[in-house]
Amino acid sequence: MVEAQSWTTRRASNPRPPEHNDDQALDIPVTPTAETRHQQYDSLISPNILTAAIIASWYFSNIGVLLLNKYLLSFYGYKYPIFLTMLHMLSCAAYSFLAIKWLEIVPFQQIQSRRQFLKILALSIIFCFSVVCGNTSLRYLPVSFNQAIGATTPFFTAIFAFVITCKKESGQVYLALVPVVLGIVLASNSEPLFHLFGFLMCVGSTAGRALKSVVQGLLLSSEAEKLHSMNLLLYMAPLAAMILLPFTLYIEGNVLAVTVEKGRGDGFMVFLLIANATIAYLVNLTNFLVTKHTSALTLQVLGNAKAAVAAVVSVLIFRNPVNVMGMTGFAVTIMGVVIYSEARKRSKVTPH
Repeated sequence: MVEAQSWTTRRASNPRPPEHNDDQALDIPVTPTAETRHQQYDSLISPNILTAAIIASWYFSNIGVLLLNKYLLSFYGYKYPIFLTMLHMLSCAAYSFLAIKWLEIVPFQQIQSRRQFLKILALSIIFCFSVVCGNTSLRYLPVSFNQAIGATTPFFTAIFAFVITCKKESGQVYLALVPVVLGIVLASNSEPLFHLFGFLMCVGSTAGRALKSVVQGLLLSSEAEKLHSMNLLLYMAPLAAMILLPFTLYIEGNVLAVTVEKGRGDGFMVFLLIANATIAYLVNLTNFLVTKHTSALTLQVLGNAKAAVAAVVSVLIFRNPVNVMGMTGFAVTIMGVVIYSEARKRSKVTPH
């Protein structure tokens, strides 16, 4: 027979929770900011390993997009460089939106005025010209020769800086540009697959890249208008895509219908286009990450080495013929770029 519980027994079996002081507050953890989350993630990985992984990603994306462009335009028979560039721009716009608004890699910046928008539009036009010329040149030139010409970017940067901003460098800096040009002259005269139109397109791409860097520093120099590189890409990419649309329809015909038709019967081509557009964005993302985790000077040095690595890899993959004179010219150009970088660094340290 079950013994009946008294009031005291029932009271002890269901005790009242202890009273809280009014001054005691609940300890609710604060939601970490994006910067805090990134710091937490970075702390899980050794800084040296993280930097090495970022640099490796930078090399992979830069060389990968070059080789994929060359393969698509020259070997795979996809002869639509303007439409391919437009796909790159659409990809950069979509991925930039996700990286800034969703992943919060950098703070989102809005366009402040109509004047600032027009400046970004001007940069987009130059950007379009440079990328289209670069992709077009890959139809006619091997990647190794393309990279040799691209290494002359400092030469065009110095010229545009002098013409547009009247900025003068020291005599040593200008003297260092001589081997940069001399190496290209040697490489051009001995290039077995030299193509005049491809050469002019590649020179136009290199000059456009240099002009964009000078104009960008000039147009967005004020603190009110200065944009982070990833925010600038977020605005430039869709503008560039809209600029390229009428040109690709006029010059390349009904390229969208042709691409869809080919894609239905060739899934590998769809994969190549998606991979190509994705890696094109990774080039811009890894550029930012390398600069963030190292320095702008390190990025410049890596860029000089990247040209040589891309040239060697392209020769191994595509088997394009090379000769001693062409290799010598390329080496002279790279050496000139290194000397130019050192001369500029010394000129900044030494007062004029």
